[in-house]
Amino acid sequence: MRPILRIRDLEVEYGGPNGPIRAVDGVGFDLTAGETYALVGESGCGKTATALSILRLVEPGRITAGTVEFQGRDLIPLTDREMQKVRGGQIGMVFQEAAAALNPVMKIGAQVSEAIRIHRRSSKKEAWAEAVRLLGEVALPDPARQAHAYPHELSGGMKQRVMMAIALSCSPSLLIADEPTTALDVTIQAQILALLRDLRDRLGLTILLVTHDLGVVAENAHRMGVMYAGRLVEEGPVEKLFRDPAHPYTKGLLDARPLHGEGDDGPTGRLPVLEGTVPDPSHYPTGCRFHPRCPERLPRCDGDQPETAGYGPDRRVACFLHDGEGENR
Repeated sequence: MRPILRIRDLEVEYGGPNGPIRAVDGVGFDLTAGETYALVGESGCGKTATALSILRLVEPGRITAGTVEFQGRDLIPLTDREMQKVRGGQIGMVFQEAAAALNPVMKIGAQVSEAIRIHRRSSKKEAWAEAVRLLGEVALPDPARQAHAYPHELSGGMKQRVMMAIALSCSPSLLIADEPTTALDVTIQAQILALLRDLRDRLGLTILLVTHDLGVVAENAHRMGVMYAGRLVEEGPVEKLFRDPAHPYTKGLLDARPLHGEGDDGPTGRLPVLEGTVPDPSHYPTGCRFHPRCPERLPRCDGDQPETAGYGPDRRVACFLHDGEGENR
């Protein structure tokens, strides 16, 4: 099956005081129709920059290399006018901060219907009726009344539902959800994620889920890509990566998860932690970028950078610990 989205050798740079800073460095992965693919990693690893690159929304940065093929067409060389048809019309996006993304002086019905009028050429009345329908589709209570509300009158979870309605307003085939449960309490998080699963299954959506929460990944994604310092270090089916992580960074992330609120030694024990922090993108270490924090580093990790290679039939990993295993697993 041909992937709905195929990213290859993607590079994104931002300006820095001492020259360009490469936030995304050679990233590549595929999304197949109807799946949820999770892009995970610590803050600053390049997840959001990768996701924004799909819609060419990386300003003040710029895409310096690579291809982003959506339904067989590379989006990188398209004109701004052509990209306007893709954004919202074919690819929807739920941004990380709903409160910041919504216009505070526009009624939410007007914000949803605006996207409909732009892409569908509908009348104002038709667009408003469709906006109310969409607000109901994303389970916003009493959508006809709430359509007349302003963002400050809604709770965080309700704002996120409005963002989802806007993202779905033109029936996109791909939905990008960037940390869709940020700043929401646990109950509302669960509702939003359940809604995403329902929409995916009912509407046949493909979802790129950007998150640092591995619990969210375990319950919602089919496959996952693990990013570190701008590079993809491991990829594969969620179940396999959780059961048998190949990269030391993936192992560290999984080991640091709270399990039923307990540490290694019971309720009073301490959770394992990944020592150190994600490196400053203006001063990446030589060799493998994870080697300063890696408990399993080899001598060659200091100077050589591992390439992402096959690790069994449906996984990839960038780590010298697995040189020579590849497709023989």
